[in-house]
Amino acid sequence: MTGPITVACLDMAGTTVADEGSVMAAFTAAMERFDLRPGAPGFEQASRIVHETMGQSKIEVFRRILDNEGDAQEANSLFELNYAASVKAGALAPIPGATELLAALRAARIKVCLATGFAPATRDALLDALGWRPLIDLALSPADAGRGRPWPDLPLTALLRLGGGAVSELAVAGDTASDVESGLRAAAGLVAGVLTGSASRAELQAAGAPVILDSISDILPILRPPG
Repeated sequence: MTGPITVACLDMAGTTVADEGSVMAAFTAAMERFDLRPGAPGFEQASRIVHETMGQSKIEVFRRILDNEGDAQEANSLFELNYAASVKAGALAPIPGATELLAALRAARIKVCLATGFAPATRDALLDALGWRPLIDLALSPADAGRGRPWPDLPLTALLRLGGGAVSELAVAGDTASDVESGLRAAAGLVAGVLTGSASRAELQAAGAPVILDSISDILPILRPPG
């Protein structure tokens, strides 16, 4: 990190939001519609793809698994419905310290974007359930930025929309290899992998994470705010 951070682009599920397995449960429910159940042919490969692509646009994941646009769209809709049901049931909660971190970033005059691979409607329902809208400046899904992770579109869109300067002023943090790759491709001043989600330390290291945090709240001491 070479200068002050003015924009923080943080992942949601697994990084700032503890989903208690809701993402995988929603994927599993969607795949069952296409007879991809435990023990069935193709299930193991589909599960591997889901793990490898955590953090990426969900429709892109289903396109890769099903190799048919109509099926992928149907599976994506089923995923969103199942995940939305988890949100409505109160199955999701902030990662410990995440709400306090968002407030601290605002106090430090660092603008906050929450980024996700979820569709905008699911993302917004989650934000409303958590009561986080007053604590953030922007929320982005792949549909808002052009491409999802591992491309750099989400963090770069956050930097542009929030009035950041150079990419050195951008911090990116997430719990998947795709989050790390996205931040590195954006040439962010700080890229951090977080160990509260789907990826192990070894996987984050293999993705090239310059910094690995036990929890997202640990990012605050290593940020240098503007001014």
